[in-house]
Amino acid sequence: MKIEGENSDTAVLEELGRRLARTRLERNQTQAQLAREAGVSKATIERLEAGDAVRTTSLIRVLRALRRLEVLDQVLPEPLPSPVERLKLEGRQRRRARGG
Repeated sequence: MKIEGENSDTAVLEELGRRLARTRLERNQTQAQLAREAGVSKATIERLEAGDAVRTTSLIRVLRALRRLEVLDQVLPEPLPSPVERLKLEGRQRRRARGG
């Protein structure tokens, strides 16, 4: 399933859970092994994979253990500087070399 704006919260959580489970299985890990590596309970992994809501810190720990934390940077990239901020930054850049 493609995650889109029209999907319900429940559908998105369930799809994320399926994807996390597939990723874990690709690594040939049990839920208990992943839980231990992530520093969360096995019940947390079960809830995540079932599409239930969990704490954000638990999701971060699981993504880190799966070596997928960088996906969060793709999900919510750092905003680009505003036009005003860009002008300020350009004002600080050297425009000429010193003659020597």
